[in-house]
Amino acid sequence: MTRFRTTVASLATAALVGLPTMAVVSSAEAAAGPYTFKNCTALNKKFPHGVGRPNAKDKTSGTPVRNFHKSKAWYNKNTKSDRDKDGIACEKR
Repeated sequence: MTRFRTTVASLATAALVGLPTMAVVSSAEAAAGPYTFKNCTALNKKFPHGVGRPNAKDKTSGTPVRNFHKSKAWYNKNTKSDRDKDGIACEKR
């Protein structure tokens, strides 16, 4: 606990004098990286318009989905949910 307080105090001091600072990430946040969702309903709760590779383009005959979350790591964990193999899993408008 003391180490955390020192880090926060150091960051606050550095910010006040204009020195560059680094973000403090807890070990729980760092360990909670991309994971596989059970289905599209679960994925869409976190990412309402789906998740896809950064350069993916929705292949559809209508209006393409463009507001999906772009993340190679999240997409790679959920490729099973990309039914049309366009690089976007669980896309929704």
